[in-house]
Amino acid sequence: MQVLLRIALISVVLTLVFDAAAQQTPAAATPSQHTTQADAQEQQAIRNALNSSTAEWNKGSLEGYMEIYWNSPDVTFGGGASFTKGYQQILDHYRRIYQSPGREMGKLDFPEINVNFLSADTALVRGRWHLRLTTREPHGVFTLIMRKFPEGWKIIHDHSSGQ
Repeated sequence: MQVLLRIALISVVLTLVFDAAAQQTPAAATPSQHTTQADAQEQQAIRNALNSSTAEWNKGSLEGYMEIYWNSPDVTFGGGASFTKGYQQILDHYRRIYQSPGREMGKLDFPEINVNFLSADTALVRGRWHLRLTTREPHGVFTLIMRKFPEGWKIIHDHSSGQ
């Protein structure tokens, strides 16, 4: 039952995001149009934020890695069969998985990143992640909803899956 409620909540949130994007996007705009200079600059800003976050991970700094996340109790992370809500809760989740005794953070990279703007200040970012650990190399895919704040692009929702 709880899983069904979560699925329904995600559906509602995505519907609201896509409806808001449709209302803010001019009717003439289509995904096939050429990327504007402003879009290209914003795409690069998102990629730079992801690269900076990855560099922090690779230095072993979860706090630095988390700077790309919206520091809010409303930010969400979905992975495996559960959701984690709240900046501190997501940071604690990462600490349990990657900084507990006997665990390692490894080296993270994003070999593929695709950015699609839903509005001037909201982007859907999809890609692949790869983590190099001592004894294995988990990898997978991610979907992010990012919003542009005065301090830059921040993840407001992260859904990652992999093996």
